[in-house]
Amino acid sequence: MAKKNYDDLVKQIAANIGGAENVNSVFHCATRLRFKVKDTNKVDKKRLEQISGVISVIESGGQIQVVIGTHVGDVYAALLEHTGIKAQDGDAADAGNGEKKNLVNTFMETVSGIFAPVLAAMCGAGMLKGILILLTTLGVLSTDMGTYRILYAAADGVFTFLPMFLAITAARKFKTSEFIALAIAGALLYPDLTAAFSGGEALTFCKIPVVLVNYTSSVIPIIISVYVLSKLEKFLKKIMPEMIKSFMIPLLCITIMVPATYLVIGPIADTAGNLLAAGYTGLVGLNPIIAGFVLGLLWPLIVMFGLHWGFAPIVMNNIAKYGRDTLFTITGPNNMAQAGATLGVFLKTKNRELKALSGSAAISAVLAGITEPAIYGITLKYKKPFYIGAVFSGIAGAIVAACGAGAPTLLSTSILTLPGYIGKGFVGFLIACAIAYFGSAIATFLFGFSDDMILDNTKPEEKEAEPAEKMDQELMSPVNGTMIDLSEVKDDAFSKGVLGKGAAFIPADGKVCAPCDGTISALYPTGHAIGISTTQGAEILIHIGMDTVSLEGKGFDVKVAIGQEVKVGDLLVDVDLDVVKDAGLDTTIPMVVANTDDFADIKVAAQGEKKAGEAAFYCVAK
Repeated sequence: MAKKNYDDLVKQIAANIGGAENVNSVFHCATRLRFKVKDTNKVDKKRLEQISGVISVIESGGQIQVVIGTHVGDVYAALLEHTGIKAQDGDAADAGNGEKKNLVNTFMETVSGIFAPVLAAMCGAGMLKGILILLTTLGVLSTDMGTYRILYAAADGVFTFLPMFLAITAARKFKTSEFIALAIAGALLYPDLTAAFSGGEALTFCKIPVVLVNYTSSVIPIIISVYVLSKLEKFLKKIMPEMIKSFMIPLLCITIMVPATYLVIGPIADTAGNLLAAGYTGLVGLNPIIAGFVLGLLWPLIVMFGLHWGFAPIVMNNIAKYGRDTLFTITGPNNMAQAGATLGVFLKTKNRELKALSGSAAISAVLAGITEPAIYGITLKYKKPFYIGAVFSGIAGAIVAACGAGAPTLLSTSILTLPGYIGKGFVGFLIACAIAYFGSAIATFLFGFSDDMILDNTKPEEKEAEPAEKMDQELMSPVNGTMIDLSEVKDDAFSKGVLGKGAAFIPADGKVCAPCDGTISALYPTGHAIGISTTQGAEILIHIGMDTVSLEGKGFDVKVAIGQEVKVGDLLVDVDLDVVKDAGLDTTIPMVVANTDDFADIKVAAQGEKKAGEAAFYCVAK
């Protein structure tokens, strides 16, 4: 099956995010592109949401989050390849515009950036653990079989050596050496010292007592350690002579950071993690039904703002400390609730397009646990299904908390991952998921949705725009050069006014600029012709050279994309005129009003030398 081409999609996204120059960095999670931008005012969220292939756009956690769906990885790859936007680059991502960021947003953004690249491996390994639990429960495998032991190693290896995975992603986030970070993680998991912890040995470092901690599956210690490493490495690079940097910096970093982590960072981080886990457990223990209901009810909002993976450290700490997690178990039925609400829309609607979209989103949510397409594409769009899903998510959360269900690994709840929850409270968890799914579906079908909402839900600014009233429009010269009469163009379509009235220009250089404010409405792949729509109702066509389509884009450096808003004077295309001339082609640039008949008259200014931005002609409204 041929791989889908996302070139046009990513170019439109790049244009409406403010261009590559407005993006500090980008990374992606399971369903969305997460942009760190310099100036949010340059981001056109409305146009981004209107792009085919974009489900929704959210500004949260200091990021512009463009929700794509499960194929976000392919879109991300195309974005990096075709737009000049750079992948997340640690501190560079935080340099930005120097705004003081909310501490919670900064924390969530950092955690998401560190965990996002590892999630696929963690979810895959978690599902494999669930399958193994099911197979051993059914008696198909036993824990002493070689098959089981090898597959369990595949499933548990990710979690056992999680600090090493996080060392890499944290090093990328904090812009420090990945291999030095790995060396620190390796020291934390070194067999001799893990055995010392298990055996309760008393160790000292330079006569300083060492508080041994179990770093297997830990999260917080390695993240903090790599952050400190990034600062240490920068300091050493500043003071270290160039000739010894290559070996002295790694030597000092490892020698300093490993003892520092064992003596200070690890014990403090472990204590903080234990307090966090104990606080969460205590909260649920006070009244599990109320705590479960509130968590379940609020979880759709947390997912909506893309903050759910910010809770991963709590989940991993729960697993490391207690051997199981209940947080993602309590909130897990939300996936089923949103899937059910989307199923209700699918069953109720007679609209073909909505039926296809809701069916796909419902399947994605219930089978893979990916709820963003369901939330942004369906339930949140029509509001009532979202609220219904949230209520049933709360009811299910209360049931799960009351029965004490949990999971021994990180899982995203779906039909395929249900075996991973086998254990205490499993039956209650299944009942909660069933209530969330079928309850949301039935309630949405009965009173949560009707096809009348398809129109009622459309906001006035999102409805199809009325044809713009034609107004006077002044157009400027798009180039530095000589303006000539359109009749002098050596092409009948232009010289005889077939394509509209206007003027032509013999360019002095290759900088072709916007002659007015407007939106790029047409752009040939070769870059030789550009259409601009203006708010005054004019449709402008700029044709760069004659027969230049034959160059197939050679010599044309296009600076804009379809859908991009431009201001007068903005650079549209940078043309290498020598390439055009060497090909024996005419460099004349006609500029016409394609909808000339919609105006009473086109008044052309005096011919002669013009600078880009000087008045060229005037469209008189009827």
